[in-house]
Amino acid sequence: MTRTGILGGTFNPIHQGHLRAAEEVAEALGLARVLLVPSAQPPHKSRGGANPLAPGAQRLAWVEAACTGNPMLEACDLEIARGGASYTVDTLRVLADRSAPARLVFIIGNDAFAELASWREPKQLFALADFAVMTRPGTTGRLSDWIPEALRPDFELDPGGEAARHRATGGNLRVVAISALDISSSDIRDRVRRRRSIRYLVPEAVRRDIEASGVYAG
Repeated sequence: MTRTGILGGTFNPIHQGHLRAAEEVAEALGLARVLLVPSAQPPHKSRGGANPLAPGAQRLAWVEAACTGNPMLEACDLEIARGGASYTVDTLRVLADRSAPARLVFIIGNDAFAELASWREPKQLFALADFAVMTRPGTTGRLSDWIPEALRPDFELDPGGEAARHRATGGNLRVVAISALDISSSDIRDRVRRRRSIRYLVPEAVRRDIEASGVYAG
């Protein structure tokens, strides 16, 4: 049974770190493909000042361009097409229905996972997908430390501490260690504002479009 990974984010802009993370998780878990889902309006992030949010259609086009040439990666327009605030539980409901009976694998960094209790309907997420919790070299703590306190009673940890099972749904958590690429979207936006090069930080087609559009020029 083929399995699909889901990697969401603002992708503002998408960069090589996002792509490498998707590649490594897919390889580690034997996923057939990973859908990269740019959000329309991220409810947890401000969009003003030093954090300008490029238009959704533009960010989606960058993700599509970044996935070109890799048959394992695919852009998904679900949240952009839906518009409004983007909630993961709504997205997973649609994608889980499409992928049934295979379970989805939701890919998330350990820092974001630790804040999961503040998301909409967090308990429902585990009925819809398994979770791959990404860590980078130098990450401190372990899975038991990152499970939000309000959700901890719902999980049974494996003895090794690298995986857990959701008691009610049978959903799985698994830690996946990935390479550390010191690239961030905020740094890329800052470099564009300061007229510094972003070559090799983003795919070349994305770099050309960012610089031509002036979207982050400030």
